[in-house]
Amino acid sequence: MQKKRLLPCSAPLVLILCQVLTALEVPLDLPQPPTITHQSPKNYIVDPRENIVIQCEAKGKPPPSFSWTRNGTLFDTEKDPLVTMKPNSGTLEINIINGGKTEAYEGEYQCTAKNDRGTAVSNIIVVRQSRSPLWTKEKIEPIVIQQGMPLVLPCKPPRGLPPPVVFWMDNFFQRLPQNGRISQGLNGDLYFSNVQPEDSRDFYICYARFNLTQTIHQKQPISLKVLSTDSMNETIAANLTDTDFYGDSPAENRSPSLLVPTGHTSNRTVLRGEVLLLECIAEGLPTPEIRWNKEGAEFPSDRVFFENYNKTLKIIEVSEADAGKYRCTAHNDRGSFHHIITVIVKAAPYWITEPKNLVLSPGEDGTLICRPNGNPSPSITWLINGVAIELAPHDPSRKVEGDTVMFTKVQERASAVYQCNASNIYGYKLANAFVNVLAEKPRILSSKKVYQVIANKAAFLDCPFFGSPFPRIAWFKGMQTSVLHGNGYIFHDNGTLEVPVAQKDSSGTYTCVARNNLGTDQKTVELEVKDPTMIISQPEYKVIQRYGSASFECKVKHDPTLAVELLWLKDNSDLPIDERFIIENERLSIKNITDKDKGTYTCVANTTLDSASASAVLTVVEATLPPPVKNDRPEAPSDLELTDPLEKSVQLSWVPGDDNNSPITEFIIEYEDGMREPGTWQLQTKVSGTQTTASLKLSPYVNYSFRVIAVNEIGRSDPSVPSERYMTKAAEPDINPSDIKGIGTEPDNLVITWNPLNGFDSNGPGLQYKVSWRQKDFDEEWTSVIVANVSKYIVSGTPTFVPYEIKVQALNDLGYAPEPPVVIGHSGEDLPMVAPGNVEVEVLNATLAKVQWDAVPLTTVRGHLQGYRVYYWKAINQTNRNRRHIEKWMLTFAGNRTHGMLPGLLPNTNYILNVRVVNGKGEGPSSKDKYFETPEGVPSMAILQIHHRTSDSLTLTWSPPVHPNGVLTQYTLKYQSINATHELGPPVEVIIPANESSYILKNLNQNTRYKFYFYAHTAVGPGIQSTQEAVTAMDEEHVFATSAVIHTVHPTYYPALPVRIKNITAAETSATILWNVENPEVKLFVKYVELSKEDWKVESVNSTRSALVIKDLSPGTSYKVQVYSDHNTLYAEETFQTGPAMASRQVDIATQGWFIGLMCAVALLILVLLIVCFIRRNKGGKYPVKEKEDAHADPEIQPMKEDDGTFGEYSDAEDHKPLKKGSRTPSDRTVKKEDSDDSLVDYGEGVNGQFNEDGSFIGQYSGKKEKEPVEGNESSEAPSPVNAMNSFV
Repeated sequence: MQKKRLLPCSAPLVLILCQVLTALEVPLDLPQPPTITHQSPKNYIVDPRENIVIQCEAKGKPPPSFSWTRNGTLFDTEKDPLVTMKPNSGTLEINIINGGKTEAYEGEYQCTAKNDRGTAVSNIIVVRQSRSPLWTKEKIEPIVIQQGMPLVLPCKPPRGLPPPVVFWMDNFFQRLPQNGRISQGLNGDLYFSNVQPEDSRDFYICYARFNLTQTIHQKQPISLKVLSTDSMNETIAANLTDTDFYGDSPAENRSPSLLVPTGHTSNRTVLRGEVLLLECIAEGLPTPEIRWNKEGAEFPSDRVFFENYNKTLKIIEVSEADAGKYRCTAHNDRGSFHHIITVIVKAAPYWITEPKNLVLSPGEDGTLICRPNGNPSPSITWLINGVAIELAPHDPSRKVEGDTVMFTKVQERASAVYQCNASNIYGYKLANAFVNVLAEKPRILSSKKVYQVIANKAAFLDCPFFGSPFPRIAWFKGMQTSVLHGNGYIFHDNGTLEVPVAQKDSSGTYTCVARNNLGTDQKTVELEVKDPTMIISQPEYKVIQRYGSASFECKVKHDPTLAVELLWLKDNSDLPIDERFIIENERLSIKNITDKDKGTYTCVANTTLDSASASAVLTVVEATLPPPVKNDRPEAPSDLELTDPLEKSVQLSWVPGDDNNSPITEFIIEYEDGMREPGTWQLQTKVSGTQTTASLKLSPYVNYSFRVIAVNEIGRSDPSVPSERYMTKAAEPDINPSDIKGIGTEPDNLVITWNPLNGFDSNGPGLQYKVSWRQKDFDEEWTSVIVANVSKYIVSGTPTFVPYEIKVQALNDLGYAPEPPVVIGHSGEDLPMVAPGNVEVEVLNATLAKVQWDAVPLTTVRGHLQGYRVYYWKAINQTNRNRRHIEKWMLTFAGNRTHGMLPGLLPNTNYILNVRVVNGKGEGPSSKDKYFETPEGVPSMAILQIHHRTSDSLTLTWSPPVHPNGVLTQYTLKYQSINATHELGPPVEVIIPANESSYILKNLNQNTRYKFYFYAHTAVGPGIQSTQEAVTAMDEEHVFATSAVIHTVHPTYYPALPVRIKNITAAETSATILWNVENPEVKLFVKYVELSKEDWKVESVNSTRSALVIKDLSPGTSYKVQVYSDHNTLYAEETFQTGPAMASRQVDIATQGWFIGLMCAVALLILVLLIVCFIRRNKGGKYPVKEKEDAHADPEIQPMKEDDGTFGEYSDAEDHKPLKKGSRTPSDRTVKKEDSDDSLVDYGEGVNGQFNEDGSFIGQYSGKKEKEPVEGNESSEAPSPVNAMNSFV
C-alpha cells in the first residue's frame, strides 16, 4: 500500500504517474474490456481416466464471449461432440469417461475473451497426458559382495509424466532403513558407503509411485549377500576365485571417495525461484561424514536445509545471489575428499513492473509500462486485442517505445486490451492490461460504517473509490469544515486514512469525500477506540508435590464494551481433557497432580480486537509419604487481622489451621452487625482454600466483626475467634426501593407500593422515602411526600383510571439516593360505562355460531380492558316456561376482540345472547339480547329392541331418539342374514313412518341369525346408527345357540317404578342385563338365581350404570333376575335361559352326496394313472430321462430347470459327489436289500433315482423332493401319484 502525505496530483505529469501507480478496480456495472480472472496452468498434466477440464474465466461489461485455439488454429468446440463449453464461461470440458481418448486431445490451447471494448488472451496451456510406464524387463543376477565394500543398487525408474516418487522396500512392504551409511540418491539408486553382513537380504525392491494416476510399479527384486571376512576364506577355498566377487580383496579401512558426483568439479544450472538440490554421496570405511560450505559467502539461513543425513543441500526460492561455488567435503579418520559444484543461476522472465489496467477519461494522457527481467534478458512483444501491435490499425494517440506504450488525449474508441509478452529460452510471461476510456463521476465502494481499534494501535479507515477522471480524496473529522492534514494522519493512494497511534480522542465521525470534475461522493464512518486488554494478576510459578493440588489465577481488565474470552493452554496447546482440570471464572485448578502435568500454563484473554497472555511454570516434585493419620475436619483459622481500611472495603487476612490430612477447599467468611443484629452471623463471601487474604466489600454505617471457617471434604472447622470491630462511616443510600407499583383500589385513589430497603442498604440513620407522582402527559410539577417506616402510600381524589408517573427515592440524614427511575401506574378502575353495540350472530352450522360486535370506546372502559364476555342460553318456550332456573353459558374473549365463536350448540334450538365488556373492576352493561336459532341436525341413536322370536318372524320395538335435533321424518331399518361361515347376506331396507314405534318382520328363515341396522331421519339426514343381532327359532320350542342371542323380554311393569329391564342378552355361560333408570340417585342391586333353586346371588351396581354382565352361569339353564332399590322395593323381574353347551347344528360335509362322488372320481383317476405307469415300466420303454440322455451325451453340463421339469445333474461312474439329501441309494451305488425296484416308495421318495434294467432313470417320476442347491443349480420334479393319493387320505 503506497502512502503519501497529502500530495495532490495537480500537474498533468504527476496525474499520469498517479494513475499508473494506482490500479483502480472498475465496478462491474460499468463498461470495461475483458479481464482473465482464472486459467489453467501453462503445463497442464491430466489424468487419462478423468475428463479434461481446461479452465478459462473472465469478467467484463458487456460479458465477454469465448473462443479457443488449438496448436495455433481455431478449435471449433461445437463440431466435437465430446467437447463442451460451460455456460457464461470459457472453461472447456472434454468427455474422456464416455469414449474420448486423452492422447487425441494433447496439444497447446489458448483462450480468447472478447467484448466490444477489447480482447484478452490466456497463456498458452500445454495439455499432456499423465504417463506411468512399467520397468523394462531385465534379468537381475544376485549380488555377492565382501564386507566393507561400497555398493550401488540401481533403480533407474521409468520416465513418467510427471516424474514418479521413488522409494525402496522389502518383500514385507516395509521401508528399508536408511542412515548415514545407506541412503537413496536423488536419481533413486540405493547407495552403500560400505556394506555390512546385516545388509544381506533376498529382496531389495525399488518402487515408483505415480501420484497423478495413483499407481505404483515395482522393479524386479535384487538379492544381496554380504560375506564377512571370516566366511570369505572358506568360500574362496570351496567354490570361488577372487575374481568372482563383486569387489576387490577383503576390505580394509580406507579414506573417502565420492560415489556421486564423480571427479573433483561439476556444474549445475538452476532457474531463479526454483529449488536447488546439490548431492554428495561418499564411500569409505569407516562411513564418511559430509560437510558443505560456499566459497566467499554464507548460506541464507532461512532458505537452506540439509537433508538425507547431510548428503543433500537444499535451497528454496533460488535467487541470483545463490550462484557460486559450493564445496562438499567427505571425511573419516583415514582422510578426506572434496568436490566443487559451480552453480549457475538463470532466470525465466519475471516482472519488475507488470502492466496494470489503465482507466482514463476522454482527453486524458496515460502510459502502460511492461518491465520484465530474466537471464538471458527477455525480449518484449506488444499486442493489442491479441494481435501484434504492428498489425493493428494506426492510432495517433498511441506511441510504443520499447517497454512503454504512451497515450495522449485518448478518445472512447481507444479502449482495448494490451498484451505484453516477455520471453527468453527458459519461458515467457504474458500480461493483459486494458485501457478503458470512461467519463464517470466519483463513487465510494465501501459499505463498512464502524471501525474499532485498540488504543495506541494504528487505525485504518478504508475509502475505496472509483471515478474517471481520477478523483481527489479528502478526509474530514466530525463537524469540521477543514480538510485533515498534518503529522497525525497518513493518506494512502487507495483512499485509506491511517491514524498511526489512535488515542481516545481519536474516536468520532470521519467523512471521506471523492471529487472530480463530474461530481462528488462521500461516506461517513465511525471510529471507536477501545481500552487494551491487560492481565492485572498473572499466574505464579508453582512447585507442587505429586498427587497435590495447584491453582493459577489470571485476572483480566478489558474494555467494558468488548466481550472477553479466557483460554488456558498447557505448553501452547489445549488443556488435556481431564476432570482433574477445573476452570472457574478466572482460575485454573488442577487436582491429584501427576508428573505429566508439569509444564508451562498460559492464560490467554481474547477480544475481537486484541489479546493478552501470561504464563507460569508448574514443577512437580516427589511426594513425601507422611505417616498414616486419620483425616478429619480442619482446625479453625487464627490470627485474623484487618488492614487497608477504606470507606467501603477492608482487607482481611488469617492463618489457616491444620487441614488434618484433607486439603482445605474453601474458606467461608461471615460477618456480624453489632449495631442491628448482634449475635447473628451472616455470609459475607467464600474464597478458595489456597487464599489467606480477602478484600471485603462493605456497606456504610455497619459495625462489622468477621470470622473465618475452613472447609475440606470431611466438613467445616469451628469458627475462628472474631476479628476486631470495624465501624464504617455513614453515607447517603446507594440504591432506591425496588418493585415500585401504582395500582388504584378505588375509582378515586392511587396506591403506591414498594419494597423497602433493609438495614444495610440504608447506609445511615434516618432512613425515609420520598414518594413523588404526577399525572402522565400533563405538564405539571411533581407532587411529593416524605414518609418513613412504611412501604405504601395512598393518593386520594384522583380521576378514574388515568396514568400516573411515579418514583420513590430513598434518603437518610446524609442525603438522597441516586435519582430513581420513573414507573407508570394507574388510578383505580370503575365498571365500564357502555355496552357493545351492533351485536350480530352468524350461524355456521347446527352446533357452531359466530358472534360479532362493535368495540366500545376505550375511554368508556374506565380500566384495563380484559376482554368481552358473551352470555348465551336457551330461549324459554311454553314447555319449560315455569322452570325457575335457566342454565346460562359464558365465554370470555381476551383483549380488544370484536368477534368470537360459540361451539357446542344444540341443533334445532332457539338461543338468546348478549355481550358485555370486562375490565379489572368487573363487567359493564349488557348489550341488547340477540335471538338466533340453530338449524336442524341429525338425530341421536334410536335404541332398537327385539321381542317375540318365532321361527319366521321377529318383533322390533324402539323409542324415539333422546335428542331428535329436529323433526323426525322417518326410520330406516336394514337387516342381513348371517350364515354358518359368518358371511352376510344381501341387505334388505325397510322405511318406517316417524310415528311408529314397533315393526314385525315376517317370512324370515328359521334358525337363522340376522343383523339389524336402525336409525332415525330428520330433514338433514340419517342419525346415529344402532345395531342388534337376533336368531329366529327352529320350531315352537326355545332353541338357543352357543353364541350370544337377544331374548324377548316381557317386562313386568310396576306403577311409578323408576327401573325397567330393557333387554337381556344371554350366552352359554353369561348374560348381559340392560335397564332404564329414571331416578339417577337411587342405589340399585341385581340378584339372580336358577329357577329350581333358592340361593340368590346379589351384586351392587353404581347408580350411574344401566347394564351388568353376569358371569359363571351354567349352560342351558333357566334363571330369574331381579333389579331393585336399596329399600328392598322390587322394581322389575325377568327370566332368561342360557344357551346349551353343544355345537350349533351344522351340516357335515363328509355326509354330503356331492362330496362322496367327487372323492370317488379322484380315486378312480389315480388308479388309472398307476396302472399306466406300471405297464410302461414293465415294457422297458424309454423314459423321458432316457431320451434326454440320448440327446445330450454329457448330462453333467445340463442343469435342471424348475419351470419345465427337466433334470439336472446326476453322477456318472467317475463322479464321486455325495448324493442329495433324502436319497435311498448309498454312496457306493449299491442298493440295499430292503429296497425293491418295483416299490412304489421309490417313486415317491427317491431323489436321485435308480437305474432300471435298460438304463433308464426312473427317478423322473419321483415326486417328493427337498429343493437343495448342488453346485449352484436347483432341480424340481413332477408330483408323485403316490403323494397325490396320500394327500386325500
